[in-house]
Amino acid sequence: MDIELQTLISRLLAHRYLDRNDKLARRALTDEGFRQALDDRLAGCGLTLLENPYSEYVAVGVKPAVEEAVFGASDAWLSNNIGLPRDGIALLVVVWALIILPKRERQIARREKEQAAQNDMFAEAKPMPVGDDVSAGIPESALYADFGEQLGGRMRFNTNLGMLSKLGFINRRNKVIYEGPMLDLLIDYSRLAPRIIEGALGDVLKQMRERPAGQATLL
Repeated sequence: MDIELQTLISRLLAHRYLDRNDKLARRALTDEGFRQALDDRLAGCGLTLLENPYSEYVAVGVKPAVEEAVFGASDAWLSNNIGLPRDGIALLVVVWALIILPKRERQIARREKEQAAQNDMFAEAKPMPVGDDVSAGIPESALYADFGEQLGGRMRFNTNLGMLSKLGFINRRNKVIYEGPMLDLLIDYSRLAPRIIEGALGDVLKQMRERPAGQATLL
């Protein structure tokens, strides 16, 4: 087990994330003894495994108890610890809201439909639906049309998209933004979703949904 733990942790640190269907990643999610040994090994270094059933990936992050000691050398960590400027953080929140919130709705609806159809007593133990059919993309042109000017204009918009892509939050293909491996791992859904849904951005998203079809650019 020890060499497998070393291999898994080293790969997570070297590659930043792994597909949850990777052999060792899957073992960490299904083998209770292996998971406990992994958690203990990571905790000894101030780290924790980042995973949730809605994401296709797993990663490692810094434990909250040591965040200040690790990132607190300057005031920057109070807003983020990945070097994003304020307009970059704003763009990240918008992208997260437009991709992850609808994705979560589709995943939960899909799960409930499958459970109702199958009447499966073990359905809760099955992984949540993932993939492109539940995680839709956003055209870059539509995102810029709705938020570009508020997010610093064309140059800042493109620069920040590049940074989000480099950090693994998004994938860009043919001028369309898709969920990256880190988007549903590094952002706490339970904390951010209520703030968006109940806050000003929630009102903006609601207005976008209520536009006539010919006027809608997103959602």
